[in-house]
Amino acid sequence: MLMKLILINLLFADARDLTNGYLETPVDWIPGMKDIRLKDLPTFIRTTDVNDVMLQFVKREIDRTSRASAVILNTFDSFEQDVLDALSPMFPPIYTVGPLQLLVDQIPNGDLKNIGSNLWKEQPECIEWLDSKEPKSVVYVNFGSITVITPQQMIEFAWGLANSNQTFLWIIRPDIVLGEAAMLPPEFLSETKDRGMLVSWCPQEQVLKHPSIGGFLSHMGWNSTLDSICGGVPMVCWPFFAEQQTNCRLACTDQWGIGMEIDNNVKRDEVEKLVRELMEGEKGKAMKKKAMEWKTKAEEAALAGNGSHRNLDQLVKALSNKKIS
Repeated sequence: MLMKLILINLLFADARDLTNGYLETPVDWIPGMKDIRLKDLPTFIRTTDVNDVMLQFVKREIDRTSRASAVILNTFDSFEQDVLDALSPMFPPIYTVGPLQLLVDQIPNGDLKNIGSNLWKEQPECIEWLDSKEPKSVVYVNFGSITVITPQQMIEFAWGLANSNQTFLWIIRPDIVLGEAAMLPPEFLSETKDRGMLVSWCPQEQVLKHPSIGGFLSHMGWNSTLDSICGGVPMVCWPFFAEQQTNCRLACTDQWGIGMEIDNNVKRDEVEKLVRELMEGEKGKAMKKKAMEWKTKAEEAALAGNGSHRNLDQLVKALSNKKIS
């Protein structure tokens, strides 16, 4: 029913409404979601084509979920309590078992520690570079493992970072620029050589827990959002697709209170302004305080006997008793 209501709003629109302000329309009838607009819904359902492949995939998976024995979510109760309360009557038992990285940290050292999930080879030398920096002095920039940007967007981000006069660690994948090699102006490289480090990939969880990191310029993927929470790091948010727009909205409102959004049509002046505010401003300080509060709550949820840890135990018991198939 919820999906049908969303589709009614979007299918009465046409392609022009994707750019003329119509997506600012508030959506006040989604259970558990406050202050949401059409533009904050996942991009897979923000379409005017009822036959869109991803839309049909999402609809099919929602139907399948209702027939499942259980739903497992990488989140923790207090982080999304309103949403979980709304979903619980609609679906099978929900097990919140996140943030998973905090549960993994409790595994004794062994072979499992060597299992990674990165799609790119890490460059650990960036940790040594961070070790040489002052506490909370570095902006970490990473748009994830699959996001692509245009050459002009890359230039705007580059000069925004340069003009902010902040120290930064920027992850630039070889394929990050759409259809082209990732190239930065020599003038940018010269101007920032003493306060910037560029690498193709890094151990992100370790980076975001490093004491020198003061802020995160992020695409707002769910893994990155949880990594930032576990590190107690506030964010400047530039969502690209999928659920990232929804994560951005929650981060930038009182729901989580840990982020500030950059417009999709990114401009260097806005990047400079928001990065400065993130690292030096009063709003940045308030976001840092809130991020640390969420870090504490995430750590509490992962403690033995508490929410996510307890839910994982219950899930394992249900599986071993064949109550979940």
